[in-house]
Amino acid sequence: MANRGASSSSAPFTKSWKYHVFLSFRGFDTRSNFTSHLYSALRLQGINTFMDDDELRRGEEISSALLTAIEDSRISVVVFSENYASSKWCLDELVKILDCKESNQQLIIPVFYKVNPSDVRNHRGSFGDALANMERKYKDELDKVKKWRAALSQAAALSGFPLDEHRSEAELIHKIVQEISQRVIDRTYLYVTEYPVGMHYPVQDIIKLLDLGENDVRMVGLWGTGGIGKTTIATAVYNSIAHEFEGCSFLANVKDSKGGGLAKPQRTLLSEILGDTNLEVANVHKGATMIKQRLSCRKVLLVLDDVDDMEQLYKLVGACDWFGVGSRIIITTRDKQLLTAHHVNLIHEVRILDDPEALELLCWHAFKRSGPPLDDYVKLAERAIHYAQGLPLALKVLGSCLCGGSTEKWEATLDGFKSTKIQDVLEISYNALDHSVQEIFLDIACFFKGRSRMHVTKILVACDPNARYSIEVLVEKALISVEGDHIQMHDLLEEMGKDIVYLQSPNEAGRRSRLWSYEDIEDVLANNTISKLNYTCECVMFYSIQ
Repeated sequence: MANRGASSSSAPFTKSWKYHVFLSFRGFDTRSNFTSHLYSALRLQGINTFMDDDELRRGEEISSALLTAIEDSRISVVVFSENYASSKWCLDELVKILDCKESNQQLIIPVFYKVNPSDVRNHRGSFGDALANMERKYKDELDKVKKWRAALSQAAALSGFPLDEHRSEAELIHKIVQEISQRVIDRTYLYVTEYPVGMHYPVQDIIKLLDLGENDVRMVGLWGTGGIGKTTIATAVYNSIAHEFEGCSFLANVKDSKGGGLAKPQRTLLSEILGDTNLEVANVHKGATMIKQRLSCRKVLLVLDDVDDMEQLYKLVGACDWFGVGSRIIITTRDKQLLTAHHVNLIHEVRILDDPEALELLCWHAFKRSGPPLDDYVKLAERAIHYAQGLPLALKVLGSCLCGGSTEKWEATLDGFKSTKIQDVLEISYNALDHSVQEIFLDIACFFKGRSRMHVTKILVACDPNARYSIEVLVEKALISVEGDHIQMHDLLEEMGKDIVYLQSPNEAGRRSRLWSYEDIEDVLANNTISKLNYTCECVMFYSIQ
């Protein structure tokens, strides 16, 4: 990922908003009526709303408290009224709001309170008169007036809510509150990452490829090697644009669904978009037909994460005409040929972090700050970056492994690398674990990825009383994560864990400590090779017949 300026550690897709809504309005026109009623209605629905008071509006310049409130708000509701443009405060607020829309994907909802949207957009009537007065008053600051003009035109061009003498204020307020609740407040944002270094520009590039302003149906591919951040970037894009669609679904780890197993993600996709948790999919073929029939008139956002087989694309997103006008489908994969074969022509290649970004990410995980490292660690950090090869996963795991370590520990760990292959980098972190923690790691890799933390903990504690501690260690070392109540693990770490077990006996499954593959279990039971175990078989996964 190219280094294009300032660090993006506070990227918009992970921002924690202090307010749901910021109200921008001309107090003289609407403070004691429409805006105060809207504020009360929003608060009654549990929507945290910032509405300034007269104490903040003293002097010529907009206060820092107002600027901060705008930055900390997910949505700005701009109430355009007759005298809005006669207030320098309102115009400065509007410029700041549009800046935040550009940099943070904040939402703007314009309300046209007894004014014509065309007059606001084209600077006619009271808006034209007010801007002419501003030009005379600020004749030495015409660049500022130019920004005000542009801001009015841009904001008034957005889809909003008009209020004239024929419409009830109460009805309009109800619709605004409903819109904010349904499109944003009621949505659950997916977890992205703790330190989103180097992600801002890739996310912006993908949003440009998606081109939400076009009314076509568009598929965009994210292609790159494992551990490079495809899923993280796709999640950030999803969070940034999901409010634009009638329905959304993020299907993680699609590669884990093979053949008949695709009925499960089909059911998930349909139930999330249609809101029907009781929906049944009899088989994969019927599921594909249901997707085409039920979603062909809906504007939807779909993310298919980690696709590795054409059948997954055929049965989940067969063709553009399966979905309604304006729909967008994002596909992440390590195999570019899959995208080409499915006629996905818009492909974003996810690139490795450059050295400054890699250093920043390493420092966040190793030192809990953005850097630079202390003098004694500078050369060691450079070595670590070399081994990680710009891969975010490797930097995260390696930094967490080295966190709090002395220079001697760093030296010993880095000296243990055989190569710069990512599996070797990840295995160093595994080898540094105590044996009991290694065992819990293998259990999770083979059996419990994506399962409820409470459920997994109960099972593991029954075998090892210290399992809770081991799970905490794995979280601290970035070898697993807990998202909501579910234990997650990157697929490369899962592959590494399964490879470790597989290599216990490559040719005879019955000699391995864990059996999770249906084929291996069937072979061991059919041939009675369970008696030949070199290891005590700790766990076998059983499959239900559906």
